[in-house]
Amino acid sequence: MSIEIIYMLLLVAAAMVLFSLENLPADLIAMGIVLALTLTGLLPPEQAFAGFGSDTVVMIFGLLVLTRALVRTGVADSLGKLMLRLAGDRQDRALLVLSVAVAILSAIMSNTASTALFIPITIELARRLRMSSSKLLLPIAFASILASSVMLVSTSTNIVISGLLTQYGLPPIGMFELAPVGIPVAVFGVSYMVTLGHRLIPNRDADATDDAGGKEFGIHPYLAELLILPDSPFIGKTLIEAGFGRELDLTVLRVVRDKTHYLTPRAHLQLESGDELLVRGHHGEILGVRQIEGLAFKADIKLSDPRLQAGETQLAEVILLPGSPLIGQTLKALRFRQRYGLQVLGVSRHGKNIFRKLSQTPLQIGDQMLIQGRRTRISILDTNNTFQVLGAVNHQYPKRELALWTIGIFVAVLVLAALNVLSLPVAVLTGTLAVFLIGSITPEEAYHEIAWETLIVIGSMLALGAAMQHTGAAEFLATQIVELVRNASPTLMLSAFFFLSLLLTQPMSNQAAAVLVVPIAIQTAQQLGLNPRTFVMMIAVGASCSFITPLEPACLMVYGSGNYRFTDFVKAGSPLTILVYLIAILLVPVFWPL
Repeated sequence: MSIEIIYMLLLVAAAMVLFSLENLPADLIAMGIVLALTLTGLLPPEQAFAGFGSDTVVMIFGLLVLTRALVRTGVADSLGKLMLRLAGDRQDRALLVLSVAVAILSAIMSNTASTALFIPITIELARRLRMSSSKLLLPIAFASILASSVMLVSTSTNIVISGLLTQYGLPPIGMFELAPVGIPVAVFGVSYMVTLGHRLIPNRDADATDDAGGKEFGIHPYLAELLILPDSPFIGKTLIEAGFGRELDLTVLRVVRDKTHYLTPRAHLQLESGDELLVRGHHGEILGVRQIEGLAFKADIKLSDPRLQAGETQLAEVILLPGSPLIGQTLKALRFRQRYGLQVLGVSRHGKNIFRKLSQTPLQIGDQMLIQGRRTRISILDTNNTFQVLGAVNHQYPKRELALWTIGIFVAVLVLAALNVLSLPVAVLTGTLAVFLIGSITPEEAYHEIAWETLIVIGSMLALGAAMQHTGAAEFLATQIVELVRNASPTLMLSAFFFLSLLLTQPMSNQAAAVLVVPIAIQTAQQLGLNPRTFVMMIAVGASCSFITPLEPACLMVYGSGNYRFTDFVKAGSPLTILVYLIAILLVPVFWPL
């Protein structure tokens, strides 16, 4: 064993320890790994930095842009509503619906692409169900990986392994040859995540903070008063037909008719012109009222004040602190809009419902308000302790007129890649350029939303994988394990190759691990008079079994969105890895006898 291999194995061990301790950000650790590789001479600088310009990084970048375009055009919101109808209001059913949908899609296309498609949908659905998105994002990433062994085209790793078989004079992998093992892996794996695995994932939304480093804002529902305008399409409809909850994600708490009649919002109550609706919803839905024909905010908090439309205006969430002159006062008595030049669009009281008119409700300590007005006025009231600004609300109305075009571009990307007309990175980059050109999202918006730390980690870990091959460390590990089990039983040898491919696929790409291990397995099987295809199929399953670290691209895509930690993958992924191994070791020798 050379000194380079010793240094390489020590560096890999150190990287895993640092990732698991999480005292430093993952992207900072990743950059340190690249620097260590170059300074120690384990990898030439041109190879160390090549990962940042690789097709994998380009593909992830493009997919992140495309997913943001789906959000910007309202596609994610619409699909989230569809998923909500299928799931009802049950969180466990939502997890099942999402996992099955992702697994089915991943069986016929790249798991990275399918994960990218469902990330914005999952976040939207979690928000609507009032649950942590971290409880859903990791399961969908795992579900996409679990379907990698269903078909030949489910992952590029299978195609690489099939090509290696032909180089040794063996038949290539058939389109559905892996299905007898891949389908049980997907079914039992998804079942595990739905019943047990998701319980091992902590609620990471609580870790999120706003730009000021304080507690996360925007998570509490607001109460707002809406007015049914004359000639509104809602007139004559019942509340259930109007779809305030189903379509608008607003809960109607009270209906006021003719200024004095307070009506209980029963499902079959018919709406009339002039009805005032007290509704509850998050600020996104509250502000979305502006785009709904026939609805408007009440006169006391109306949006049509010309003073607020002129000049620089801002939406902000504020909280009333002890000593505020607003405490105990009502918006109506204060003549809030006229006195302060600000409009109150909604009020939140610790998640509690208020059933009287907001304009006549005395304000209390801790009340949060969604306000709109000039930045200077908001700043003045913030500094004189009238209220404290929690944060600005950057609400953008979706470009729904471009939704169909954006869906068409995303589907075209998937079809071109699935039919091998273009490679996935090229197809994704073409789609990215297309959404920029039609205006679904601007480059500035996309660059602002992209999790650049994810791309840094991916590029850096590709360098680590390249160093494993360049120094011979990967081949050394493979050789040592083969020598260790050469005289063992065939079942133990199959297990060794499964875990060898699993081990190498953590720092290396799945394809690189397969290219390294498959030739060794074929030669070993032929020397011992065993069926090499049995070993190759075991490796195909093991090489796609990337659950215990976030270094698989599908996992990296949800790493930042779910505020996950390295140990979250170990806790939820380790039992899943053992489950996949047990299924593979039982079924592979049955369908491909030794």
